Amino acid sequence: MNEIKCPHCGKTFKIDEASFAAILKQVHDSEFEKELHERIESEVRATEAKAKLELQTESSKKEAEIAELRAKLDSTVTETKLAVTEAVNKVEKERDELTMKLSSKDAELKTFEASLKERYEIQIRDRDDAIERLKDMKAKLSVKLVGENLEQHCQNEFNGVRASVFPYAYFEKDNESIREDDESKGTKGDFIYRDYDSPGGPEIISIMFEMKDEQDVSTNKRTVESHLDKLDKDRKKKGLEYAVLVTLLEAENELYNRGIVDVSYKYEKMFVIRPQFFVPLISLLKSASLKAAEAKHQLMVVQSQNVDITTFEGDVNTWKDGWLKVMKNAGSKHVEGVEQINKAIKDLEKARDALMMSDKHLLAAENKMDDLTIKHLTRKNPTMAQKFKELEGISD
Repeated sequence: MNEIKCPHCGKTFKIDEASFAAILKQVHDSEFEKELHERIESEVRATEAKAKLELQTESSKKEAEIAELRAKLDSTVTETKLAVTEAVNKVEKERDELTMKLSSKDAELKTFEASLKERYEIQIRDRDDAIERLKDMKAKLSVKLVGENLEQHCQNEFNGVRASVFPYAYFEKDNESIREDDESKGTKGDFIYRDYDSPGGPEIISIMFEMKDEQDVSTNKRTVESHLDKLDKDRKKKGLEYAVLVTLLEAENELYNRGIVDVSYKYEKMFVIRPQFFVPLISLLKSASLKAAEAKHQLMVVQSQNVDITTFEGDVNTWKDGWLKVMKNAGSKHVEGVEQINKAIKDLEKARDALMMSDKHLLAAENKMDDLTIKHLTRKNPTMAQKFKELEGISD
């Protein structure tokens, strides 16, 4: 048996071996667990301290990285702000320049619009004044006076510039009526204009003029169109180049109020004008005719030059053909002469050969003559030898 004293109460009691072993085991287990627990707690605290230290170290690193990143971010933000500021300043500068240019263009446009408006208003006022003058003139004059005044107005306008602008012109009333085949009376225009480049020179231009006003015509002829057919016939029958109707008819018609209206799409070389364009139209037509005449003259000169060139070329070709013919004949004669010379050469060569052959024959004859002696002749003739001997004896 074992005695065990309680540490708390001091009481002693006995226990058997088994119980003691059990209690000892419990104490041992308790101490082990306590020690183990303390060791675990110590290791946990050490681990916690180490982890805390590592965390603090890592935290310091992170804070340093964060601080560095914040510094970089601050720098980037500053650079970005500077870049944005520069870009904004540049854009604002361009905006200000564009605004100034736009303001300048607006000012120019306003000035231009004001100028156009002023010119347009002046034109409107001038046109309105002209219309009012025409209306006032029609209202004040009588029927006969209006018609006569329009003709007189045109004649006065022409005579006012005749000496300086139309020094060689004819401008008079058309007093010669031409009878229509199917009508009982003849027709004529109001004025005929002809112009020349010099006194007695060729005609440059000719115009048939008709002057008409509302109060100068019948009720059924109060339109411009109603007078054009007759004017066209009068122009053609008088053999004139142009036809012009000077009229105050249809005063509200915008087409004719333009001043000069070309109606040649319906009637050849015809114009309708208001009185203020009477002299300007004549000047324009004369100028155009002068240019056409000059162009025609230049064309004639060129054609004449072309004729001269053609004549010259023809003469050259004729001479060349004759020369070629002569050269051809000379060539053929030359060939014939060469052939004759060659033939003569051959004949001379034949004659030379014949003479040379004759010389040979003569030489042979001479040689034979040298061989012709009495001895040679009597060599085979004793009788003749005796005769020659006798002759020799007599001669001694």
